[in-house]
Amino acid sequence: MVRVDGNGDGALIRVRDLDKVYRRGGEEIHVLQNLHLDVERGDFVAFMGPSGSGKTTLLNLLGGLDVPSSGSISVDGDEITSMSGRRLSEWRARHVGFVFQMFNLIPVLTAFQNVELPLLLTRLSRRERREHVEAAMELVDLADRMKHYPRQLSGGQEQRTAIARAIVADPTFLLCDEPTGDLDRHSAEEVLSLIDRLVHEHNKTVLMVTHDPRAAEQAHSVLHLEKGVLVEAGA
Repeated sequence: MVRVDGNGDGALIRVRDLDKVYRRGGEEIHVLQNLHLDVERGDFVAFMGPSGSGKTTLLNLLGGLDVPSSGSISVDGDEITSMSGRRLSEWRARHVGFVFQMFNLIPVLTAFQNVELPLLLTRLSRRERREHVEAAMELVDLADRMKHYPRQLSGGQEQRTAIARAIVADPTFLLCDEPTGDLDRHSAEEVLSLIDRLVHEHNKTVLMVTHDPRAAEQAHSVLHLEKGVLVEAGA
């Protein structure tokens, strides 16, 4: 269950008193304000809200790509807001899988090589890396496309390759920023079905930013960001 009142016990992700302020000249822009959030393991949460409401900023903070102005974020007992530099990078590599709207695949690498990239930061042997990549590509139903380059894949296949890259190191949770935003309806439904399988069959925790109400319907909980404040749908 997802809570935004800060009263969740035993949550995988715990956010307390989170603020994010950007300074532009002499002006302060409060992107997130006094945000509380608890997400349990195996939850699938969708974040919605108008452009500029802080959705992507929140995902970047949860993934350790940005630091808050104040407040704390803990994941599975690790307070990431107290980490810096190399330690935070190592934590991110172990615990977070990122899925982006524009796929972010490297054009000169095959699908196999793109998926293998996160594993190059580990101590796995070449054989072990191959086994992990093959398992991830099989899971996203692209075992027959491993030698293809991104330009040889459809948009839906590129995004499924990106999801394979996100899960290949078995991260603690996935952060998906508009994962269907650049896809046609059929490809979007395939990607959402895959994310749903990761949640229900593999107990993955997924936090997704989306503008698409049909994508949000797949989530267990839908939260809205309005002027930096987080509220539950219907609240």
